[in-house]
Amino acid sequence: MKRLTLISAAVSLLAFVGLGTAVAAEGPVKIGVQAPITGQYAAEGQGIENAVKLIAKQHNDAGGVDGHKIEVTVCDDEGKAAQAAICARKLVNDGVIAVIGTYTSGAALAAAPIYAAANVIQTSDGTADELTQKGWKTFFRNAPPNSDEADFAANYFVKVKHYKRIAILSDHSSYATGLATALEKALKKDGGNIVAKDFINAGTQDYTAVLTKIKSQNPDVLFYSGYYTDGGLVRAQMKQLGMDATFVGGDANQNEAFAKIAGGAAAGSVIINVPAPENLPYPAAKKFIADYKAAYNSAPPSIYTFTNADGFRAVLAAIEATKSIETAKLIPWLHDMKQPFDGLTGPFKWDAHGERIGSPMSAFEVQADGSYKTLYPAQ
Repeated sequence: MKRLTLISAAVSLLAFVGLGTAVAAEGPVKIGVQAPITGQYAAEGQGIENAVKLIAKQHNDAGGVDGHKIEVTVCDDEGKAAQAAICARKLVNDGVIAVIGTYTSGAALAAAPIYAAANVIQTSDGTADELTQKGWKTFFRNAPPNSDEADFAANYFVKVKHYKRIAILSDHSSYATGLATALEKALKKDGGNIVAKDFINAGTQDYTAVLTKIKSQNPDVLFYSGYYTDGGLVRAQMKQLGMDATFVGGDANQNEAFAKIAGGAAAGSVIINVPAPENLPYPAAKKFIADYKAAYNSAPPSIYTFTNADGFRAVLAAIEATKSIETAKLIPWLHDMKQPFDGLTGPFKWDAHGERIGSPMSAFEVQADGSYKTLYPAQ
């Protein structure tokens, strides 16, 4: 009798598990957003959250994706590694199949192994080269890696602008130090002359001491590899010190807040990144801008709103193509797209390592009104 009772219990359990699987298959698609919703990079995080929620609503209003409604769960990692790991565990426990974000490389590096272990897709703007060198099949980069940006910047400095004296300034974050190191390597390969390389402590506000030290080396150009929150201050304080060097910011300076922080000193600054939102020539990108403004009464804060939107849109395309919400089927499809995905930021694919293929870089100048003018390559 006891044996029969155990068998009955086992059969009941299997029936329950089977029912749960059927319900999950017919239930919502759970998508996570991990981003700095608060803190110094909140503008970027809120742009990512807004983009995902806008696209989810548009799909849900049209019937969902492959018959599933989309359910979005947001976790604020504040751009910090410790909080990123907490977010990753929470989102995995919430049952998401994919996570859009995060913004900083340090946070992405803390979260990625947790998502990999759970077989949860992660599309992120983290640009640290190591993110695609760890063998995480679940990680897909939305933006070009540091090495691509460094090669472009070195070529622009040495072969296009012919700068003779180059200074590099970084903060101590994983992203910024990685980009600064990659640029130093690329400049040496191209014959560039680095006269100064130094660091700031992000968030300390006053950078005049280190800038005075760099000014003594009389550079033609100063490349700042950190984030816009400090980049705007660096640019303003260069002007206050009478530094004639051209300010060139890495991709993390491409945010509308840069011009607000730098004030009148912003004009003439140069930023290297994928094309700015207003310079994207694609009809889908122009429609997205219009839809975003209508939904939130403001413009997307930076190109990273678009790259994260592309990551999400590609995941939805994978669901439609495979007729599945199982990551075991979605991940191979994303790694092996038969045709480039038609992104808001242009056509792209991901390689076997999750590296984005199809990420044109550009150098653009901040104008007096905060808009951008493409300098190189000529449009």
